[in-house]
Amino acid sequence: MNTYEMAKAYIGDASISLREAKDSFENGAYHRAVRRAQECVELSLKGVLRLFGIEYPKSHDVSSALDEAEAHVNIPKWFREKTEELKRASRRLAQERALAFYGDERAFIPPEKMYSKKDAEEAIKMAEECLQAARRLLAEHEEKMKQG
Repeated sequence: MNTYEMAKAYIGDASISLREAKDSFENGAYHRAVRRAQECVELSLKGVLRLFGIEYPKSHDVSSALDEAEAHVNIPKWFREKTEELKRASRRLAQERALAFYGDERAFIPPEKMYSKKDAEEAIKMAEECLQAARRLLAEHEEKMKQG
């Protein structure tokens, strides 16, 4: 499997995670919506990094690898203009990941008590932005492949 196929698979999985985030939101499971939105962001951005041929960190926050992409890869201008927003989404949702899974174990607060509707809406919005950028970049890459 090559980096293009890996990128395409990650971005496809990110789409599923976003759909699951929206389903969780509709069902009032805001912690699950945040969790699935984080997965969408992580997979979207790891797909982008695969397209650029950049090894990403084996962690949930890939913002540092996006810094590397900006420094070493000739990325499209529109994507470069979005990188700060994408890095913020990666950092923020990676920080939320454990709480969205486990809640505050020290204070015995379950995850469903940790997140509001607004929190879930914001997480989903970040996920949509990351996935949209990843899909656009993938489409542009595919177009270049067709042109040879």
